[in-house]
Amino acid sequence: MSDEKKPLKKVLIIVAKGTIEDVYAGLVMANGAVMEGIETKLFFTFFGLDAITKKKMNSLHTATVGNPSMTMPGGIPFPTWLGGIPGVEAAVSSMMRKQMEELDIPPVDEFLEMITAGGGEIYACKLAVDMFKLKKEDLIDDLNGIITVGEMYELAAGDQSQIIFT
Repeated sequence: MSDEKKPLKKVLIIVAKGTIEDVYAGLVMANGAVMEGIETKLFFTFFGLDAITKKKMNSLHTATVGNPSMTMPGGIPFPTWLGGIPGVEAAVSSMMRKQMEELDIPPVDEFLEMITAGGGEIYACKLAVDMFKLKKEDLIDDLNGIITVGEMYELAAGDQSQIIFT
């Protein structure tokens, strides 16, 4: 048996959460894969569908309650109770989007366009679409399809393929 490393040829990234940090993790990995010439597919399920839902995609929020990594200026832990105060989550999310903009990180819709322009494919989970009573018209125009989990696994099949769950 050879220990020779074979380059990754295909990646399927599953985005299941709808927070800014979770969606962007998937988008950054997908964009990086596309730029490396790796066949790239994104599968959005459950609250991750917010990232490809036209009305929600550019107004995602960050989790302020129960987020142990959340800190205030100076590295002071962000008190969980503070996140429950009306308007705090919206303010934190706005600050996060502003910081991303300052770093020239594109909004979700532009990021998805970059990925698809580079050859990446975007899929929505049929179960989640049905569960949230969404229609194809509610989702981005560049959607490659609304598919089942079984069909998602078929997309991931093959040698030198990797599934990443964010």
